[in-house]
Amino acid sequence: MKKYEFTGETKTVDLINRTVTLHQIKATVSFGIIEAGEIGGWIEKERNLDQSGNAWVYGDAWVSGDARVSGNVRVSGNARVSGNAWVSGNA
Repeated sequence: MKKYEFTGETKTVDLINRTVTLHQIKATVSFGIIEAGEIGGWIEKERNLDQSGNAWVYGDAWVSGDARVSGNVRVSGNARVSGNAWVSGNA
């Protein structure tokens, strides 16, 4: 079972070399400190945020490009994870 889905809300951001459409996420099940139904931050595509583990993107934070977030990572505030970045473990 997937731990999150897209809400249907999108926003477009301009990066240096391209324009990206980001999708807001919503938890479909409870995991870690996240409750089912909780609205999260923004990702460009599903492979940006691992469906396993406790990783989550909060609020106005976003993940795009070939970046991946997994493990117990929390991306929050105005954080931007992009390019080929991989953030994992307990970051």
